[in-house]
Amino acid sequence: MPHNIPFARKIASYVKLGTEELEAVAELHKRRRTYATGVDLVHQGEIDQSAFILADGWACSYKILDDGARQIVNFQIPGDFLGVRSVLFRTSDHNVEPITPIEASEVSKADLFQTFTKTPRLAIAVLWAASRDEAMIVEHLVGVGQRPAAERTAHLLLELSARLKLVGLGDKTGFKCPITQYHLADAVGLTPVHVNRVLREIREAGMMTFQNGRVTFDDFDSLVTFADFDRTYLDQDGPPVPVLDAL
Repeated sequence: MPHNIPFARKIASYVKLGTEELEAVAELHKRRRTYATGVDLVHQGEIDQSAFILADGWACSYKILDDGARQIVNFQIPGDFLGVRSVLFRTSDHNVEPITPIEASEVSKADLFQTFTKTPRLAIAVLWAASRDEAMIVEHLVGVGQRPAAERTAHLLLELSARLKLVGLGDKTGFKCPITQYHLADAVGLTPVHVNRVLREIREAGMMTFQNGRVTFDDFDSLVTFADFDRTYLDQDGPPVPVLDAL
């Protein structure tokens, strides 16, 4: 059922979805298939790429520099669009790689524009999701540029927790987390050795444990205070603009 699709659950936090919107969401998922780990869905520098809606599994968006260094820009979880800029831009400006085997639905430019024309409320919701992604990138930039190593690492993991909670996959006790310390290092601008040391410091302080593919919050409130985590930028506390309901 469309109500149980992670993408529908996510955007329902911004607009109330009616029958027309739910049918459009189901239509966007018509080309759903499984993709293997490590095989990029979106390729930096290519043109006429499709976007994808992630239904199950994790992926990451990243850029590769000329010297081979990788910067992970963000992690994608169920409910997220993968490579939406690749549809709107002439040339894709990043790569998207599955971290785990994933299920995702391919969405072409024609599919997306047709959906926006038929259901403007859904178009507004997708614009909200894209704006929210931009807000997260701003936080990541602030983290890499200004937050100490332990705080920026904790902040990113708290952000992932909030995002997963929105689609029913996480709570204050923690969440399943398939990313490795190498992924985390490429996301927060540290070496894997430094990430390992930071995670040990946080664990020894009794706030969080990250091991065996799971993040466990041992003292959630203390971790929030430590990371100075204010989830307001995620804007996921319910539909905020009454006029949207009249569209």
